Amino acid sequence: MLTNKTPWIILLVLWMAGSTWWHVCKIKQLCPEFATAETNAQPTTDTPTPKPTLTISDGGQFRQVFPGTIHFARSGANADLNGLGGTLDSLVTYLKANPDRTLIITGYYDLAETNPTSLDNLGLARAEAIKQYLVEQGIPAASLTTRGRLENDLTFDGETLVDGLAFAFGSGEPAPVQPTPAAPDTTATVTASTTVAAPLSAAETESLPKTEEGLANAEKFTSVFEPIDLYFPLSEANYIRTDETQKFFREAAKYLADHKDKRLVVTGYTDSAGPDDVNLRLSRDRANVVKSRLRRAGIEAGQIEVIAKGEAEPKASNETREGRRANRRVSVVVR
Repeated sequence: MLTNKTPWIILLVLWMAGSTWWHVCKIKQLCPEFATAETNAQPTTDTPTPKPTLTISDGGQFRQVFPGTIHFARSGANADLNGLGGTLDSLVTYLKANPDRTLIITGYYDLAETNPTSLDNLGLARAEAIKQYLVEQGIPAASLTTRGRLENDLTFDGETLVDGLAFAFGSGEPAPVQPTPAAPDTTATVTASTTVAAPLSAAETESLPKTEEGLANAEKFTSVFEPIDLYFPLSEANYIRTDETQKFFREAAKYLADHKDKRLVVTGYTDSAGPDDVNLRLSRDRANVVKSRLRRAGIEAGQIEVIAKGEAEPKASNETREGRRANRRVSVVVR
């Protein structure tokens, strides 16, 4: 009899041992191997990603560091200054005290974002939002230059862009410098052949008008096919209007309305002070200001061509203040 029950007794013992092991080790997890695993598996914590900060500086003359940045919604152009952790009052004060300095505002955008604005890209719209804010604080629009740039590694916090702007400084009325060779223009294709007159020498520039208003009044209208130069008061966004420039634009508008295959070429120039790339951007920005006014006057966008020359093709020597003033211009002509 005992022999017949032995297998059952062995099975009962094994079942009890197995049940005990399962309860203690699997359910209660009190076995040494689980205790070791529990001890070794320390909870992991991700190192927090440093938040972007913003620094605005102009060499050794001005420097302001913010603990945060200006925020934008994804695919949005409205600036949220609350993320800065400070105000732009010091920047505003510096720009007012130094009207010869130009603040270059670059707005960034991602290719995956949509542009709900009428501007060329979302980055430019973001830069324009900050420009508008600074203008409202009393900064002349001509002291602010905006541009947009595509970037593929922008930082988003959910639906918020936290590194969408950059700031740099340029000079509006620099100290005298030695002229540098003109760099070839690579930003636009000139489709008409023109003859560029040799610039006036340093001695000849002494006869030039001493103000932007004087230079503007010296320009005379002869034909829409002859270039006429536009000049801007220092720290002003709008060119100086004269009877001669008004004649030019009236005649140009009439001619272009009847000749859809023709266009008005708007070319921006600067003096030779400052980096070549900055001068090229500044000349383009000022030419675009003129283009915007022409669009509002009714000239079709497809009939306006903007060319940026920067410091190339000066009309006077850059060795004198008068020459540099004469070179900071926008030229318009029908071709």
